[in-house]
Amino acid sequence: MSAVGSRELRISGLCYLAIIALGLWAEAGVRGRLVVAGDAAATAANILAHPQLWRSGLAADLLMQVLDLPVIVMMWRLLRPVSEPLALTATGLNLVQTAVLVANRVQALAALDLLTNPSMAAAFPPSQRDALALFAVHLHGQGFGIGLIFFGVACLVRGALIARSGVLPRVFGGLLALAGACYLVNSFALLLAPAIAQRLFPAVLLPSFVGELALSLWLLLGRHRPNPAPAAAKAC
Repeated sequence: MSAVGSRELRISGLCYLAIIALGLWAEAGVRGRLVVAGDAAATAANILAHPQLWRSGLAADLLMQVLDLPVIVMMWRLLRPVSEPLALTATGLNLVQTAVLVANRVQALAALDLLTNPSMAAAFPPSQRDALALFAVHLHGQGFGIGLIFFGVACLVRGALIARSGVLPRVFGGLLALAGACYLVNSFALLLAPAIAQRLFPAVLLPSFVGELALSLWLLLGRHRPNPAPAAAKAC
């Protein structure tokens, strides 16, 4: 019996597609629409005009992290027969990323709270409150970049394992490894050279989107080959 059945792979693919859709909605449909880079007053006005839209982005982010868990478990079970230590390493890295991103959502909530909480209005003048809200949004973006460092390394490890697995087509291993490399370039540029990061984003993440979308569609719709039983797991 295979370690991971077709039904589990399809469920994981569906979860992965939902993660991609939720991430696009939160980033492009909400923050991309409401946040005006470098303009605290305009950003504050947009968030105040659409507080429920901002909350929907936060809810999408959190649901995305919940759906991460079945995908993480499936990838562990799928790749464990190739190399249990490396599959476990990728799992740990992915769990760290998820924990970092969940904690980071407090920054997005803080931006809204600063603008809508009456006690905040009493404590800060409007211009200062707007600036603090934009700063919270900025910190949220920085935290997101930090979390993706862990995910980028996990993608590199999983890409190498997929290429060796014989269960998924080797091309998906290359695509996932490329996705991980792009995440790392984007995140380290954000931390070390913000001006360069602004020029690279969002084009640098296009290969990540293509690679993860292709993998999720294959998990959902592809013809799945059985993988070796867990007892056949290899050492590094």
